[in-house]
Amino acid sequence: MNSISHTGLETKFCRFDRDLAVVDGQTIQGYASLFGTCDQGGDVVEPGAYAASLAALTAAGRRVKMLWQHDPAEPIGIWDEVREDARGLFVRGRLLDGVARAREAAALIEAGAIDGLSIGYKTLKAVKDDQGRRHLAEVELWEVSLVTFPMLPGARVAPPEAPAAKAADDMAQLAHLARALRDARQKLAARKPR
Repeated sequence: MNSISHTGLETKFCRFDRDLAVVDGQTIQGYASLFGTCDQGGDVVEPGAYAASLAALTAAGRRVKMLWQHDPAEPIGIWDEVREDARGLFVRGRLLDGVARAREAAALIEAGAIDGLSIGYKTLKAVKDDQGRRHLAEVELWEVSLVTFPMLPGARVAPPEAPAAKAADDMAQLAHLARALRDARQKLAARKPR
């Protein structure tokens, strides 16, 4: 369910069964959020919801934190890549071997006991639809945690993409960008006086 911590951050946290993988003993990757998918708390994240937050973090020279079970006292690694693509919020990072909890997390993931990702964020812009679902248009992303029970069923760590899957994802991203550019061009053309 959605929860709000003592810091005011919302989290997505619920049960789901799926595979999670650790590559080479420390590298993990997967989707922490999927666009257009209603989670078990009734929220739908819209494409672009993370863009401003990710840009602000980059401009400030900061990163999204990698935590264990949303516990700010338990950082366990570093997210080297956090980006939106056509599917959702993709993350790739490293569990730090020098951190005991990270070694435990790697062992739990490899054994199949832990298999989820969950985001910690603040909602900046959202609207409710006629079915009561909250559509998140802009969020301030603080952290992505490894969790036992993610709120969003598809929020999972996954093995590295095969080259064909990577190429397909790249093509989907290019198609998404092309549509966005076409739409922006049409909006600008409509505003120009003739």
